[in-house]
Amino acid sequence: MEIKLYNTLTRKKQILKTVKKSHVSIYSCGPTVYWYQHIGNLRSYIFSDVLKRILLFNSYNVRHVINITDVGHLTSDADTGEDKMEKAASKEGKTAKQIADYYFSVFKNDLEKLNIIMPDVWPKASEHIEEQIGLINELESKGYTYKTEDGIYFDTSKFKNYGKLARLNIKGLQAGKRVSFGDKKSKTDFALWKFSNPVGVRKQEWDSPWGIGFPGWHIECSAMSMKYLGDRFDIHTGGEDHISVHHTNEIAQSECATGKPFVNYWMHGAFLTFKGEKISKSKGGLYTLSELENLGFSALDYRYFCLTTSYRKQLDFSIEKLKSARNAYERLKNICQSLEDDGNENKKYIEDFQKAINDDLNTVKALQLLWNLLRDKKAKGKIETIRKMDEVFALNLLIKEHIKIPKEVQSLIEKREQARKNKDFKLSDELRNKINSLGYSVSDTSEGPIVKKS
Repeated sequence: MEIKLYNTLTRKKQILKTVKKSHVSIYSCGPTVYWYQHIGNLRSYIFSDVLKRILLFNSYNVRHVINITDVGHLTSDADTGEDKMEKAASKEGKTAKQIADYYFSVFKNDLEKLNIIMPDVWPKASEHIEEQIGLINELESKGYTYKTEDGIYFDTSKFKNYGKLARLNIKGLQAGKRVSFGDKKSKTDFALWKFSNPVGVRKQEWDSPWGIGFPGWHIECSAMSMKYLGDRFDIHTGGEDHISVHHTNEIAQSECATGKPFVNYWMHGAFLTFKGEKISKSKGGLYTLSELENLGFSALDYRYFCLTTSYRKQLDFSIEKLKSARNAYERLKNICQSLEDDGNENKKYIEDFQKAINDDLNTVKALQLLWNLLRDKKAKGKIETIRKMDEVFALNLLIKEHIKIPKEVQSLIEKREQARKNKDFKLSDELRNKINSLGYSVSDTSEGPIVKKS
């Protein structure tokens, strides 16, 4: 069954045709590991995980790479400001490696909680300096670079199709209001290698043919993706904020170095928003996954919430909306786990499900089909069909959680249920607070209370 994916490069859905038959190569832009990843960041990895699971569902062999940026990502995309890793290391009084190792471990733990399949390779920028220098050398030999006081830059005027991914109006950019380019020839030119100034102050710096320094942010992804996936590969994913600068620059330097198209399908996840505005670390973020857990939500509550909207649509977040998603998800699990085995999977529902997910990752329609299956009194093979669908959803729909609830907590739950039946909501709230203080949370559903360990 064919798979259609929305390609940012062409601005339309296209049938997937892979470089190598039955194999799909994917590169996902990974985190800069200087701080905790907030739930907006994590939405991107849920999206790429769903993509990967759909490809596996369709019997493709998938090779997936997620990079780790642990050097070179400056506070401004205009190649100015502090290195985020250096800034964090100084602030916490640690080495850059200690910072990177800690926040990477937290990130991986979050992915595990979200049932995200780990990539085949986790390349770190700091461990691929040789490959980055080699790629810059190749660009230099072909005449695409120039030197300034602070580094080696890519000359975007020499790449005819610069900006094709974002459909940038380059002339309009150059003719716009005056901005300080420094020694750059053009506003769109970007750093390939930055010089240490002064040498010996940074925690991370390396020797190179151009002087002691560190790589630019964009060159890292080109060097690492091509090392592990080849000069041309199938799919590159990331957030929509990468389109206009990071991915645009990746295309320019990669295609100029190799002389061939870089990636066949560019896929971008939309922002998680709060009251219509993008959630970002610069604004303090919103919540980390651990913070949501402290509020009584599970990682899979959040995964379900993300699956209820297309990855290409911005998703507005609030605690109230997450509560609604949690209640729907818990109701879904309760129904799934109350079913009795009734034979092999339902081919009609699986076929419809596959059509939905193969149409640009349509998890909204796929979830509707699951609910339809559960309501369909004539449908057979429900358990095996749910099991198959959950290969993509990854919501543990048939896995029962075994929580041993202490007698004291169980007694409070029963009293609270009686108070709710008596419409004594003040007492009900007081009992909920007591339950919370004992390390448990309770959610009300049409099937009864759901109790979790906080």
